[in-house]
Order: sequence, then C-alpha cells, then structure tokens
Amino acid sequence: MSTDIADARRIVVKVGSNVLTRSDGKPNVTNLSSLVDQIAALRGLGHEVILVSSGAVACGRGVLKPQRQLDAVAQRQLYSSIGQIRLINLYNSLFAEYGYVVGQVLTQKENFGSRESYLNQRACMQTMLENGVIPIVNENDTASLTELMFTDNDELSGLIAAMMGADVLIILSNVDGIYDGSPSDPASRLIEKVAAGTDLSSCVVSSKSGFGRGGMGTKCGIARKLSEEGVTVYIARGDRADVLVDLICRPQTVPHTEFEACPQTVSNIKRWIAHSGSFAKGVIRVDAKAASILRSDKAVSLLPVGAVSADGDWEEGDIVVLLTEAGETIGYGRAAVSGSEAKKMIGLRGGRPLVHYDYLFIE
Repeated sequence: MSTDIADARRIVVKVGSNVLTRSDGKPNVTNLSSLVDQIAALRGLGHEVILVSSGAVACGRGVLKPQRQLDAVAQRQLYSSIGQIRLINLYNSLFAEYGYVVGQVLTQKENFGSRESYLNQRACMQTMLENGVIPIVNENDTASLTELMFTDNDELSGLIAAMMGADVLIILSNVDGIYDGSPSDPASRLIEKVAAGTDLSSCVVSSKSGFGRGGMGTKCGIARKLSEEGVTVYIARGDRADVLVDLICRPQTVPHTEFEACPQTVSNIKRWIAHSGSFAKGVIRVDAKAASILRSDKAVSLLPVGAVSADGDWEEGDIVVLLTEAGETIGYGRAAVSGSEAKKMIGLRGGRPLVHYDYLFIE
C-alpha cells in the first residue's frame, strides 16, 4: 500500500552532487535556487521537509589552489571545509526570501551506531521541525574517516528518513528513475512502480556517474529497505522544472519510480536496527530450522538452541548480524547478552534469548 504523497506529513528530500554541480565541478546555483523555490512551495502546502544535500565539495572547489598535491581524502576535507560554509550560506539567503529559517546538521556514520547518539540526534532535529526550522543535513566530511564514511548521501538520507519517521523519501538524481536496462539504451523502459520486497538487482547498472560517490544500486537498496519499513520512496530527475511540486500535486505527469510502502510499519527501534548493519560488533550463525522460523511470519526471538556459532567481541545492547550457516544475511538485532555469554550459550535449550524479537529486524 503506497502513501499518498499529497497527504505526507513529513518528507525527506535528498539531492545529489550530479544535480547541484555543473560540468566544470562548480555549484549549479540555478538548480539550487529552483530546489529552494520548490521546498518553500512544499512548506506552503503544509508538509514538513528535511533536506539532505550534497554540494559542499563543489562549493569549495575553485575557491583556492592547494599549495601542494593532495590525495583524494585531503582534497575532500579541504574543499568541504570551505564549501560547507558557502553552501549553507546560499541556502540560508535563498530560504530567507521566503521567510524560512534553516539549520545545519553535520553528521557522521558513527553517530548512528550508538542508540544514545541516535536518539540525541533525532531529538535535536525534532526540535528544529517543531520550531519551523528546515534541517539541512550533510556528512561531516572534514571529520569522517574514509572507512567509516557513508556510501553516499543516499545512505544518509535513508538513515534520516528512518530515524525521523518520514512518510516519504524523494531522491533527486540525474535520471528519471529505475530502468529495466541501461538508461542510455533507447530500448530500456522506466519502471514506474516497485512493490515492497521486489529485487531489482538484475535491472540496475552498477556504474557511478558524475561527481557522486554512489550509484543507482545504492538508491535501490535504500529504497527497498525503507519501503519494507513503511516509507514510500520516489526516485526522479532533479533538474526537471518543478519536479518536487509536480510529484506532490500531479505525480502522473512526472517520470519517476515509486517504491511502494509495505502497509505494516515497524517500530522506531526496529528502524534503527534495520539500518545498523554496518555498525555490527559481532556475528551469530543459525541453523536451517532457526533461519526458517526467523524468516516466517511468527513473532519469535533468537534462542540459543538455534545458534551454531558466535563470532566477535560485543557487549549487551550492541548490534549483531544474523547469518545462515552458508553466510547469507538473515537480519540484524540488538544483542540481549554479551559476546562471551553468547558463546557459552550456543546450542543450549532454555534460558534467555540471544536476541529478543522486539529488537530484531529480519530482511
């Protein structure tokens, strides 16, 4: 069951580097200004909007010439440190013309790994929304380590949409949506609707384009996971005139792909767990019978009798990955016991669960 986008209370809009950056690598102020006009229009229609925006590196590129040759990480840190100020100032001045106040949210992947940090971040953004502030979110490139960075802002937008209980996520890309082949092939056709749980991996071209770090594969993965959590996701071309307003008011007139939301929503803590795989501290492998039961419609916890091994060093409350004996991911959970305790409990009948159902997300 899809969320009627016109009735969506809270919308997350993600705009990528390929929309906000010109071919010479500098910011596309025309597209940025159009984006602000449209978000202001959404606010006027009564929607809360959170903007996840790339573009800091583009805004910093060309401002100065480094005094020595820099590697990719150092370049990104330098340009983003300069560009983030310029980017937020652009947004601030453009939104001010409509009387809207913006707030900057710079975050890092590890801020989502701790439940305490996660809730603190959510509370901050909730307060911003309650006071009419438009949060503008980006990764803190100056502090993020390469191995701990988000895949790209698609991943970040998915985390934000899940964390903030959004009704809809709109990903603005450089193509109209997901095609059943390469978008450059005239024979390829746009996939307009995707039911929750549908695997589109065979349709997705893995190559990246332009200035973004990610590609359509990441977008599909994020969209599929969110749709299973009850969030409707739209992918559309960001440089189309009035694309956001048209999606809200006249969706049938705009080429796009819609990932339909599953009618059964999940709890806030399960949403956090669903997007915490990259923060996992350990791995629990289960036998075939346990895997089948966990994947069924039954509300069951992972009991020690169904586990065959436990690897890693984690504390109670940390995230663990659940795998089949063959290494296939079943889901993620918040451990009810420490890693050392879990290893002693493997295969035993009775006792407390390794992961309780309330803190378990099955893919």
